[in-house]
Amino acid sequence: MVDESQPTPGTVRPGGRTARVRAAVLRAAEDALVEHGFAGLDLGDIAQRAEVGRTTVYRRWGGTTALVADLLADMAEQSLPRTRSGSLTEDLRANARLVQRTLADPRQGALFRAVIVAASCDAGAAEALRRFYAVRVAEWAPCVAEAVERGELPVGTDPAEVVRAVSAPLYYRMFTTADPLDEAAADRAAAAAEAAARAGAFRS
Repeated sequence: MVDESQPTPGTVRPGGRTARVRAAVLRAAEDALVEHGFAGLDLGDIAQRAEVGRTTVYRRWGGTTALVADLLADMAEQSLPRTRSGSLTEDLRANARLVQRTLADPRQGALFRAVIVAASCDAGAAEALRRFYAVRVAEWAPCVAEAVERGELPVGTDPAEVVRAVSAPLYYRMFTTADPLDEAAADRAAAAAEAAARAGAFRS
């Protein structure tokens, strides 16, 4: 029987010392993911990196999947908010450049690659990754909804689909080519998504 008085591993958001422990462990988990990938994650190693007791880590997270889920939740919380330029072109370009900077960053890019690989082989990690992107898409979708209201896009345009279309070419480029992931690539991705949206490609 599940004790509902105890929190699910990886879902606690306390303050004080416990918050400091969580921050240290999540930072250590990031380091381990960047260095070794999901397959190389070990809670004992992460506890040592964070300079906390093993029992603390095992008791709170229980396993690597819950730890990755908590890390993704923290990343979503810390992500930059969307811009509000009042222009669909500028908003989509800002979104694309934010994704580009993240994926091109040596640390953040490696971290995302590791998490995406984890999601391909672990159902719990996959669900955590879906929740992360749901949060990020929901953050940026209003810029598309506002463009519909202004008459820039056809009525019935699906905002989430447009936002996903901005990011998709950048992830594809990261995983399938050795070409630089630069601002020019980001701007092309934003322009392509905008053109398709204006043509009605994302109408429900």
